[in-house]
Amino acid sequence: MLQEVGFNGGEPISEEFFIKNISGKHNEELCRVLFPEWDLEKARKFMDDKEEFFRRLASEQLKPIAGLDELCNWIEDRGLKRAAVTNAPRPNVEMMLPQLGLVDFFEILIIGSECERAKPFPDPYLEGLRALEVSPEHAFVFEDSVSGIKAGTDAGMPVVGLAVRNPEKLLSEAGATFVIKDFTDSKLWSALEDLEKRTVAMEVTA
Repeated sequence: MLQEVGFNGGEPISEEFFIKNISGKHNEELCRVLFPEWDLEKARKFMDDKEEFFRRLASEQLKPIAGLDELCNWIEDRGLKRAAVTNAPRPNVEMMLPQLGLVDFFEILIIGSECERAKPFPDPYLEGLRALEVSPEHAFVFEDSVSGIKAGTDAGMPVVGLAVRNPEKLLSEAGATFVIKDFTDSKLWSALEDLEKRTVAMEVTA
């Protein structure tokens, strides 16, 4: 769609440009970055059209990341609280959650644009912590973008980087505690096993 409005001279944008300027950012920020010469109404109309196109595409092609069901079962079996915290527009999220089988999984849904500040600021994650009544040291985050990792770490939580669309090196440099390729990654399950052992030890000694 950027090509259709003549962005970048009508040429496709590079992966590097997408990662640096688009990935993980909310639409208000994208309007300012991509279309500084447009009036706000025109930029917002483009973004609304973009999101409608995304929803049509996602309804046909969206698939869960490998290992998602196993991870959700692990979390549910242990009664852990969970929130979805995203910069995606609410209509997108409300379309994606049922398609991924996650409607009943998340207790809380936090939309970045509905907070005082969206990611990369920590506000959405801080709101999630308040809603769940959880302290940062007893929570962890999965994130696939630089802005999300910054938001999570600035909220005081360890962040697991998910390298599904951004390079592992970039997510590590952004501050991820460690980075996984998907939810089957042995690094993740080793960390969860270690977390469970430490939790049991704390309960025994309490």
